[in-house]
Parts: sequence; structure tokens; C-alpha cells
Amino acid sequence: MEKVDRKKVILLLNEIMKYELAGVVRYTHSALMVVGPYRESLIKYFNEQSTESLAHAQSAGELLVSLGGHPSQDISIIEESNEHSITSLLAESLQHERKAVSLYKDLLIEVENKSIYLEEYAKEMIKNEEIHTLTVEKMLRDYE
Repeated sequence: MEKVDRKKVILLLNEIMKYELAGVVRYTHSALMVVGPYRESLIKYFNEQSTESLAHAQSAGELLVSLGGHPSQDISIIEESNEHSITSLLAESLQHERKAVSLYKDLLIEVENKSIYLEEYAKEMIKNEEIHTLTVEKMLRDYE
């Protein structure tokens, strides 16, 4: 890991952590706002996403502390349309997941061929976030 720019990786992990914590708030809010015939299944989905975002934030925080960093207590700015239709909530979720993929790809670029552990972590998180993206895209198909 001596090739790893720890300061840069810590900054990236802090950004990821802040973004994942914003996901906790976003998905909790979405679960509260959803109405209609699919309410129960969507509440379950959004609450699961919130729980997973927290786990992702904790994982990023553990890594950055291991590298000598200090986890931020901030969260990323949460963009919201203030429209709460199922389509709007899912569209905002899709945008959120795509940005998460981008953040983890930034981390991968920084650690690739420098740390197998960090590289595999980034790849696993990209995989998880891409699966979420595909899931939300499938959920939105009924509303196009």
C-alpha cells in the first residue's frame, strides 16, 4: 500500500461516506413520502436502501480511519425535486445510485494497481451500486 496516496484516498472515502449518509436521509424521506397502491413494497425497498447506505457509509469510514483519516460528520447536499410521485422518488433514487457508481469509480481509479484490498473494495461497491441502478431502472419501466 506504499504506492497509495493516502491523503487522496482518505478524501475520496470521506466523500463516499458523506454521500452514503445522504442516502440514508434520502431513502428514509422517500419511504415516508411514498403513497399509492405500491406503498408497502416501496416502503420496504426504500428502508432497505437506507439501511444499506448506512452500512456503506460505515464501511467507508472504517477504511478511512484505518488509513489514518478522520471521518467527516457532514453529509452531502441532497438534491430534491419536492415532487413525491412514485416516478419522481424513483428517478431521484436512480440519479443517486448513478452518482454513487461515479464516486466509487473515482476511488477505483486512484487505487487501481496500488492496493488489491482497496481495488477489490471499490470494485465490489461499484458492482453493488450498478445492481441498484439496474433495479431502479426496471422499477421505472412501468411508469414510462
